[in-house]
Order: sequence, then structure tokens, then C-alpha cells
Amino acid sequence: MQTIDSPRWFVRRDIDGFFGLALDNFIQILVIVSLCQGVLNFPGAILYGRILPGVALSLIVGNFYYAWLAYRQGQREQRDDITALPYGINTVSLFAYVFLVMLPVKLAAIAQGMPPEQAAELAWQAGLVACLGSGLIELAGAWIGEGLRRLAPRAALLSTLGGIAVTFIAMDFLFRTFASPIVGLVPLGVILLTYFGQVRFAIPGGLLAVLLGIGLAWGTGLVGWDATSFATALEPIGVYLPRFWLGELWQGRSVLIDYLSVILPMGLFNLIGSIQNLESAEAAGDSYPSAPCLAVNGIGTIVAAVCGSCFPTTIYIGHPGWKALGARVGYSTLNGVVMALLCLSGTVGLLAYFVPIEAGMAIVLWIAIVIVAQSFTATPLRHAPAVVVGLLPAIAAWGVLVAKNALRAAGLGTPAQPFAPELIKSFQNSGMFIDGAFALEQGFIFSAMLLAGITVYIIERKFKQAALWSLAAAVLSWVGLMHSYNWAIADTIIHLGWGAGGDWAVGYCLLAILFFYAAWQTRKAKSESPEPLLNEISGPQEYSQD
Repeated sequence: MQTIDSPRWFVRRDIDGFFGLALDNFIQILVIVSLCQGVLNFPGAILYGRILPGVALSLIVGNFYYAWLAYRQGQREQRDDITALPYGINTVSLFAYVFLVMLPVKLAAIAQGMPPEQAAELAWQAGLVACLGSGLIELAGAWIGEGLRRLAPRAALLSTLGGIAVTFIAMDFLFRTFASPIVGLVPLGVILLTYFGQVRFAIPGGLLAVLLGIGLAWGTGLVGWDATSFATALEPIGVYLPRFWLGELWQGRSVLIDYLSVILPMGLFNLIGSIQNLESAEAAGDSYPSAPCLAVNGIGTIVAAVCGSCFPTTIYIGHPGWKALGARVGYSTLNGVVMALLCLSGTVGLLAYFVPIEAGMAIVLWIAIVIVAQSFTATPLRHAPAVVVGLLPAIAAWGVLVAKNALRAAGLGTPAQPFAPELIKSFQNSGMFIDGAFALEQGFIFSAMLLAGITVYIIERKFKQAALWSLAAAVLSWVGLMHSYNWAIADTIIHLGWGAGGDWAVGYCLLAILFFYAAWQTRKAKSESPEPLLNEISGPQEYSQD
């Protein structure tokens, strides 16, 4: 690569990167609109006048900063191929704060006789406080991020992302592709030809895939004109300026204590996920400093809460995918500008009306493929078994999601027919130990990283380190950050508390004892077999290079 004075702020392939990141962000915004209107019944004044302007500012903060950081990093390293970290709304926290914080607060307020409008206001305040709590945890964690990256094997960090990519990202879009094959397969083919087959089209491959998807969706009748829907999409259009909501944050402060069992794990999950994404970026060739990246991630979430949004932001999974697309610095800035305009103008619904998700899902599916591939290619070959182990908890968590959705579709998960422990016996009678899957679902980001790390240390015959990681798993299990769960009406949710995951903690402690014994046996065997004699008997040793 030819050395340069500084990278460019925008290149042609940033257009492709923009479509991928914008689609991801756009889907999150659509989910926010759908859940706030359909589940929480928030009035337009709260959704369009408070939440979406806060979302806009939080996206600007992160996207602009990570674009600037990439530009400065490129100047420092004299590179023109550096890719900004992708950034957007945290999907897991989005659902958690809607269903586990805001909805319970609203229902409890209504049950106590509060009018629905006041209950909605109270639920929104609760969401602000939960979002602020998550941001503070992320900001505080910025100072331990680099140490954790050095401590954890790369396979432990990347395999967790690979599991999330192959399940929660890839599978949904794969199902959508084959549910509408006439619309979905052609854009996917364009993406695969462009980025795997190196075929050049007259316009960027990502843009071509989106345009073909729009044309096929409208041409085949997957979407069509509806005057009522179009009028509904036009209603919220206006100008919504953000403002500070410090008083409302103070009024809802009790939520920090009442819902700490939700806020704490969400903040920690976000922190660990961001650290894993930084490691993924470094494996793809772009090394960023942990502390400022994690700090700005937390600041973006704090800005969201202070300015009206209930939804934390995060460094996104998928940096190697956007890098392989050819995106550099400009895609991040462009994404921040466009998403902010959509949120501040109320045109989210209008864009959703004309551009179906099927038009751009091929880009996101391709990015998931690249992330999973990186889990194997960016780690030593001998660590491949550890990568596979790290994929399993996310696969289990996704399987549980499918099972729960199936139960809800069958009419369970209502106040009249809530989820109950009796379900476990029914599943076991059919040969499925769903209780084990429920356990793996809770804190799967932690368990995936720890199990993969343990496997790496076993492969490297560092049994003492494997034992220490098992003890760390025992601690997390004991306090409920992994495996333990409670039953809710339509879900199984994390159960925090002293001794909450006692059975799993004991299991990990026994595993640690086993590993300490293996370490002792290894040292004993080594002391009883002098190295010169061993070499003389066994001959020269050859080691494969990864």
C-alpha cells in the first residue's frame, strides 16, 4: 500500500457501507417506533417529540466521533484503508428496557389507578433512568477494557460475536430471503458477486442491491400502494428539536434501585460486547484504543438519556464486514446525518413505506457471514474447537427465542396461560432439555466468552488459567449474571441475587478443581521426566505453524 499524508473523508465504497449500517440503524428505529406505539402506547408527543430527537443526538455523537477517530488514526498510521467503527442503537437493551422496565412500570401505575397518559409519562421517565444507568456502567468500564482485551484469548472474544452473527443477525434475514425468493435472492446474488466474486457493476454493489430489491418488492406486489397507510406515514412529519430532560430523569431516579437487576446486566453486556467488537476490528486490521472508544460509547448512551431517548447505543458488531465492503470514514458520518434527519423530521414511517426491509437485507446477511468467517480465520487454527464452543451459547439462546415465539404463537404467554415450570417436563418428554437452553440463554455473552477461553487454555495446556476462568464463571453464576432465570408471563428472564445460580456455580467450581488437578499432574510429570532424556527418547519435535 502506498503511504499517504491522510485518508479521504469519503470514498466511493462508503456508499455501500452506508446502506448496510443505515439499514441496521433504520431497523432499530422502526422497532422503537413499533414498540413505543404498539406495546407502550406512547403518544406522538413522547415518541416523536422526545425519544427520536434523543436518538438522533446519540447517533450523531458516536458516528461523528468514530469517523473522526478513524481519520486521525489513518493520519497517524499513514493509511487510506482504515474503517470507522460502526455504531448504533443496542438491540438487546432496546427490548429489555421496553419489556422489563417501561412496560412493568406503566402497568403497575395503571393498576394503581393512574390515568394512561400519566402512566406513559412515568414509563418514559423509567426508560430514561435505565438508559442513563447503562451509559454510566459503560463509561466506568472504559478503564478496564484494554486489560480485559489483553487477558481474554482472541477466540474467546470473536467466537461470541460469531455466534450472535450466525443466529440473531443471519438467520432472520436468511428466512426472509427464502420467504420472498423472487425479491430476496437477486440482491443477495449481487452482494455475493460484488464482494466474494470481485465483479464490478456500473454503480456500487450495495446501492444496486438495494435498488433491485425496491424494484422487485414493488413489482411483485410484496409491497403496494395503500392510500390509508401512506396518509398515516405522513402524519408525524414535522420538525422536532431535541432538548434536555434532567428534571424528568431526577423524578424517575428510584428506577435505578428498583430495576437494577435489569440495568446492571444490560450495561455489562454492552460493555463486553463493545470490547469484543474492538477486538474484531483489530483482527480485521484496524487497531483502536479501548478507553476512548468505550468512553464515547458510554457518553453516547448518556446523551441519549439526557436528551429524551430510553435506548442505549453501542459499538456495532460487523466491522470486518464493513471493511470488506470497502467502507472507510465517510459511511459513519453519512449514517449519523441521515439517521438524525429521519428522527428530527418524523419521516421514519414515510421511508419505511417506500423502502421495505427486503430491499437491503442482503447487505446485513453478508456482513454476518464475514463476522462468522473471521471467528475462524483471525484466530490460530488450533483454536478452532474453542471457536465452535464459543458459538454454542448464542445458538442455544437463539433456539430458545424460536421456542418461545412458537409457544406465544400457540396461545401461551398470556395472563390466562403464562409460561410455567411445567413446560420443562413437556419439552423433556419430547427429548429436549429446554431448561438447559434457558440456562444458556441468560448471560450467553459471558458464558460464550468464558467457555471459549477455557477451551483455548486447555488446548494450550495452560490448565491453571483454565481453572481460574472456571472460577470466574462460578462467581458470575453465583450472583446470577449467568444461567439463573425467573419465570415471567411470556418469557424467562435473568435472576440476579446472592446464590441465584448456585447449581451452576458449584459445577464450575468442580470443573476448576479438575483443571487444578490437571495442572498439578502436568507439573509432576514434567518434574519426573528430565527434558534431555525425553528429547533423546522421542526424537526431535515438529510444531505446525498457524
